[in-house]
Amino acid sequence: MDEYQYRTTYESINPHRCVFEKAINSRVCSCSRSHRFNLADREGVACNSLPRMERCNHLLTELRKKARFALRRREVSQTLAHADEIKIQNGGMLGLQLQVDQSHTQTVKDIDSLIHRAESQFDGINGFPYSQLMQGIIAYRARSHRHRFRTRKKSKDSVD
Repeated sequence: MDEYQYRTTYESINPHRCVFEKAINSRVCSCSRSHRFNLADREGVACNSLPRMERCNHLLTELRKKARFALRRREVSQTLAHADEIKIQNGGMLGLQLQVDQSHTQTVKDIDSLIHRAESQFDGINGFPYSQLMQGIIAYRARSHRHRFRTRKKSKDSVD
């Protein structure tokens, strides 16, 4: 399946793509409103609540805007690299969890519930403590690849 076919099929079977799909697929975050599915050899995530998806989209848009400086981006419209998007999604949710629950865990069990509690605590998404969330984004480090198989070339000077 070529990339165009994949994208077309993906959009037809998943009209409500979860905005935190990268965080969920990285296994750092989960959400009670999400539904996983497989297409070809890839995994996708759908949202089963349109109002919640719009709320999450609003939050992620704010996180991206505010993280612009932290990620050394001049313009909001610049397309983010995959690694930067992972930092924003995972670091942002872990930072929010720290502010809401004072929890230092490395996973978020339910994005929907976390955002709901944060909205209550901070009087809506616009009241979130973004400066503290940016600290979470900056501090976030992706897990290292456990199964890297690299072969090193032996130099002429190396000793066995």
